[in-house]
Amino acid sequence: MTTPDQPARARTGWWRMMVGSRDEASCWEVARALQSALDGGLDDAGARRVARHLELCRRCGLEADTYTAIKATLSRGGREVDPDTVARLREFGAGLVEVDPGAG
Repeated sequence: MTTPDQPARARTGWWRMMVGSRDEASCWEVARALQSALDGGLDDAGARRVARHLELCRRCGLEADTYTAIKATLSRGGREVDPDTVARLREFGAGLVEVDPGAG
C-alpha cells in the first residue's frame, strides 16, 4: 500500500510502467522512441507520453540521461565522428529494441 507522500513512481506501480497507458508510454515504447524524443522528432502527444514516463521510471530516466550526456560530449568534441562508428552504434541500439517484450 502506498501513501500520498511516496514518490509518484511507487504509486503508479511497476506494471503500469511496463505496459503504459493512454497518457504515458511503456518502457518498451520509450526504448523504441527515446532517440527520436531526445532529438525532438516526436509529435507533441508522443513527446508528452515519453516525458511523463521518464519522470516516473528511474531506469528509463537514467537511460535518457546517459544518451543526453553522450550527445553533449560528442557535440563539444568538435571532431567528425567516423561514419562506421555511428553505423555500429545505431545497429547496436536497434538490436536493443528488437527484443520481444513478451519473450522471456
